[in-house]
Amino acid sequence: MIKQLFSIVLIALFVAGCAEVQTTGSAASAEKTARTQSLKPRAKIILENGLKSGNARLRSLSIKIAVDTRQKEMLPHITRLTTDPIVPVRFSATVALGDMRCFSCEKILHQSLNDPDVNVRIAAAYSLVKLNQPQFVEQVRAAAKNPDQTIRANAALLMGKLGNPDNIPLLYTMMNDSGSGFEARINAVSAIARLGDEQMYRSKLWALLISKFADDRVDGIQGMGSLNTAESRNAIVTMLQDDIIEVRLAAAEQLARLNDKRGEEQVYNYFKTQPNLNTAGMANEMAVRAIGPLNSSRLNSQLLKALSSQSPYIQLLAARSVLLQLK
Repeated sequence: MIKQLFSIVLIALFVAGCAEVQTTGSAASAEKTARTQSLKPRAKIILENGLKSGNARLRSLSIKIAVDTRQKEMLPHITRLTTDPIVPVRFSATVALGDMRCFSCEKILHQSLNDPDVNVRIAAAYSLVKLNQPQFVEQVRAAAKNPDQTIRANAALLMGKLGNPDNIPLLYTMMNDSGSGFEARINAVSAIARLGDEQMYRSKLWALLISKFADDRVDGIQGMGSLNTAESRNAIVTMLQDDIIEVRLAAAEQLARLNDKRGEEQVYNYFKTQPNLNTAGMANEMAVRAIGPLNSSRLNSQLLKALSSQSPYIQLLAARSVLLQLK
């Protein structure tokens, strides 16, 4: 609302007041950043240790965190993991090279095109497309019809990430194919939403949000986040009142990822219950993940405790929150 000012005195007071608020806000922001900055070395050590972990799930999670937080100095570790003995790790590492725009990694990606596993081969094709080699996109598209459900699900994921709306008809075919398993269909729904097809709001995502199963509601929240329209964001807000804490936290984290802080109170209330952050339950993981994009002083106070967790998963998610705020 525009307010009319009737005198020079009032104008002067208004300007002075704004200057004071801006200075105070700026100082508070600088102080908050400084506190998070002090945790950065520890967060980086945790992330590097995760990339070297003997646990394959931790290696995969660490790769994704390195991408999310733009830790390009971790690329030597990630390139090493493109030859990891575990397929999901190789897949994540190979996708990461494209997401991190590693043009010097083209030779590695061409080698990965000959990987014994199809999932890794389509990851290499995806990354080469991201590095301006569009001739490899057909390898990703062809995988959408593969009878192997993991390959099909990964193909849907990668087509969504490529951002080309021309892939929407193929994704609809996959979504409606009786030969597609649950994960492949969900990935297709999320990819179509990510590519901007607003029909997903009513045709699929709303049904997930009102499902009696909490996992479905979380999938619906993530799909609504991928769609990222005013209507879909408001639909996520309604889930902040869900009966299940994990669903509420999923909604808060998804909104925060979209620069919408309406779920901050839910995350704060969860931490007020003093959860045991030494355990890697779903609620703990979601709450710690949400700290990063929310970037709130009262939530950031939980970061040191989370970085010191006995759970390597909580440690990694806390490191993600620290590094996300400083990227």
